[in-house]
Amino acid sequence: MATATLANPAKAASRPLINPWVVALTVTLATFMELLDTSIANVSLPYIAGGLGRSFDEVTWILTTYLVANAVVLPMSAWLSRVFGRKNYYMACVALFTITSFFCGIAPSLGIMLLARVLQGVGGGGLAPVEQAILVDTFPPAKRASAFALYTVAIVTAPAIGPVLGGWITDNYNWRWVFLINIPIGALSLFLTNRFVHDPPAYAAERETVRDAKGKLKVDGIGIALIGLGSAALEVLLDRGQIDDWFGSSFITWMFVIGIACLTTAVFWELRHPDPVIDFHLLKVRNFGISCVFYFTFGFGLFASTTMIPQILQSLYGYRAIDAGLVLGPGALVITMLAPVGAQLVQRGIIHPRILLFGALMTVGISFIHYSHFNLDTDYNHYAWARALQGLGYAFFFVPLSVISYSQLSPAQNNKASSLTNFFRNWGGSFGIAFVTTVSERRQNFHQARVGNNLSGSSHYLQQAVNQTAAYLQAHGFSHADALSAAYARYYNQLEAQTRLLAFMDCFYVLGVITLIAAPVVLLTKNFKVGGKAPAGH
Repeated sequence: MATATLANPAKAASRPLINPWVVALTVTLATFMELLDTSIANVSLPYIAGGLGRSFDEVTWILTTYLVANAVVLPMSAWLSRVFGRKNYYMACVALFTITSFFCGIAPSLGIMLLARVLQGVGGGGLAPVEQAILVDTFPPAKRASAFALYTVAIVTAPAIGPVLGGWITDNYNWRWVFLINIPIGALSLFLTNRFVHDPPAYAAERETVRDAKGKLKVDGIGIALIGLGSAALEVLLDRGQIDDWFGSSFITWMFVIGIACLTTAVFWELRHPDPVIDFHLLKVRNFGISCVFYFTFGFGLFASTTMIPQILQSLYGYRAIDAGLVLGPGALVITMLAPVGAQLVQRGIIHPRILLFGALMTVGISFIHYSHFNLDTDYNHYAWARALQGLGYAFFFVPLSVISYSQLSPAQNNKASSLTNFFRNWGGSFGIAFVTTVSERRQNFHQARVGNNLSGSSHYLQQAVNQTAAYLQAHGFSHADALSAAYARYYNQLEAQTRLLAFMDCFYVLGVITLIAAPVVLLTKNFKVGGKAPAGH
């Protein structure tokens, strides 16, 4: 349908104008659904393992296979959308995601589930970058910030509410509905996309660049193979590294070697290819290159903190999954309310995007440092207010960042740029989750060893506390041996809880330092007129 439209300019010209906000809401719907799915299944894994009769370690591949397929397809989305047409490719991704969600929901075995998750990841990988490209082309530069505000709400809140929604569905219904709820949303997205989304007439010229003078498709086969294999190996490395003891495992070591070798070779190959599947030349554009650093920082901090907070609250404070999710709610609410305000500040020229982004980074960094001072007596209100402070930073983060990233690019470069920005954001998230899972465990071991060296088993205060607890338990029916064993266990659990919290606080502190160090880098971007046209020479 999109191809026919492009081939008939008169038909395109006669098409009634569509409110750009209808287009924005339409494409955001499927992207929100896909980003939600990256985290919604996490809390359901024990139930899925029981339902399929497999071990917990085996079903963790349900998460890994999706992330691997997603990581492979995401950087290629710009090239694939040129081959098939942006609208056609987007609808194909939504359709594939929806159909495979159905097969995930009815999967009778782990093998079928993993196959469906791979295909679901393939479909989901193209949604976010294509949506971003559609938003850039649909809205003029002067109004683009408002569209990015809507996109901000989707990409920040979806991963945050995923575990909460997944836990609620699993507790009240069945884990299969975690996947089946995608079907009506996907069907609605397909209907709305077919009705309201169209490739712009100028996109026809960009699509022609994917074919040679004879009309034959130009395929960067080597680039696709290198990027696909390298991305898959690196994603497996990050997702399974801590589980398999990192380089203590020959499998993880090989994933590292394959990932680094393929991706390094891919960069050199793509820089020399006349029509690369990923245009790394865009990183030479100063504002865009610096923006990609912040997309990585954004993904790193957001996914790391969104992973840590529910773990802390559930394992150390005894919160249910739903209660832990409610702590994330204030941050999402702040973003939803203030992201449009940030868009207006940028569009009206009240605050330059560089200044607003600098302030946002400082706020996010300070929120992480604030988290690092919490203890086991910290209540819900403190965690909720800290998340709201983090949300305040992210509310004014993504809009100016998006404006800066496209400020020096021509319209013909928007499609390839959206793939790269999502590429960096996605890898930032993967590295952030790997950072949390690894560093928290290593730092807990460090703190346990340090505390243990300063608290010997013969400590007078420890023995006194153990004896008092044992006496209390004996008075309530325990035998002497059981009471003594239970008393020691109680104080060991306290030690473990304290050291685990210290480990998480170390992670927050590192996130804060990284974010604060990154903040001044925004001042290296070139100044530009907000809403102005990008230089054609870039």
